Amino acid sequence: MTERIDAHHHLWRYHPAEYAWIDDTMAVLKRNFLPRDLEKEIREVGIDGTVAVQARQTWEETNWLLAQAREAPFIRGVVGWAPIASESFPEELERLRGEPKLKGLRHVIQDEKDPRFMDGADFNRGIAALRGLGLVYDILIFEQQLSATIAFVDRHPNQVFVLDHVAKPRIGAKLLDPWRSQIAELARRKNIYCKLSGMVTEANWQDWRVADLRPYFDVVLGAFGPERIMYGSDWPVCLLAASYRKWFATMNLLIEPLSKTEKEMILGGTATKAYSLTASKREADR
Repeated sequence: MTERIDAHHHLWRYHPAEYAWIDDTMAVLKRNFLPRDLEKEIREVGIDGTVAVQARQTWEETNWLLAQAREAPFIRGVVGWAPIASESFPEELERLRGEPKLKGLRHVIQDEKDPRFMDGADFNRGIAALRGLGLVYDILIFEQQLSATIAFVDRHPNQVFVLDHVAKPRIGAKLLDPWRSQIAELARRKNIYCKLSGMVTEANWQDWRVADLRPYFDVVLGAFGPERIMYGSDWPVCLLAASYRKWFATMNLLIEPLSKTEKEMILGGTATKAYSLTASKREADR
C-alpha cells in the first residue's frame, strides 16, 4: 500500500520578532509547534510521513528543520531556505550534499515587492544550480503572480517545481478567474506539481464549507491530474480555519469520487515521487 504523506507543514519555536507576520488575528499560532505536536496529529488520521517546509528565510531555519528531521523519522523530507540569488549560492550548496533529507528549497516570493523578482538573473542562476543537487524548488506565490510564474518555469524546463497552496486563489470571494485559466496554462508544463494545501485559509476562516473549495479542487484536478497533485496540511497555519483532522477529512471528501489508485497518488504517491522520499527505517521494517 502507498504510504500517506503530508507534503506541506511547518515547525517553529515561536518568537514575535521572528514571526512578525503572525498578527493578533492569528493568536492560535503564537506558540511552539514541534515534531511531537505534529506526530500526534498525523497518527490520528493515518499519515505515515511528512515534508517540513521553511517558514523563515535564514540558514538557521534550514539547519534547524534538518536537525528536527534527523530526530523525527516521520519527517521524510525538508524544503528549506538558502540565498538562491547570492553569487556564492552554488558554493554554499556544497555543504548540503551530505543532508539526505533536504529535498528542496523555497523563497517567499509572495512577499517580494518587485513584480519582476522571478525575472532576475541572479535568482534564475541560482535556480539553474539546483539541478546539480537534484533539489526541488517550491513556488510560493499569490494568484496575481501566476503569469510571471509561467514565464519563470519556462526558463527551467528540466527543473522540478512544486506549486504551493494552489497559488492562493480568491476562494473567500468565490472568484475563479483569471486563476482558473492561468492554472490550466501552468499545468501544461510537465515539470511542475501542485500541492492541495492552504485552501481553507484562502476561504472565509469561520464559515467555509466543502462546497466553497470544490470548484478550485476540480480545476486543479483537471489541470494537473492525480499524478501531479499532492495533499498538504499547511499545519499549523491551517488552524486558523480548521483542525488537522478537519482538513484531512475535507480532503477525503474532495477526492471521494476518484479511484483507489488516484486517491493513493494524491495522499502520498505523488509527493513520494516529486520529492524522492524514502521510508524511514522504522516504517520500512513494519
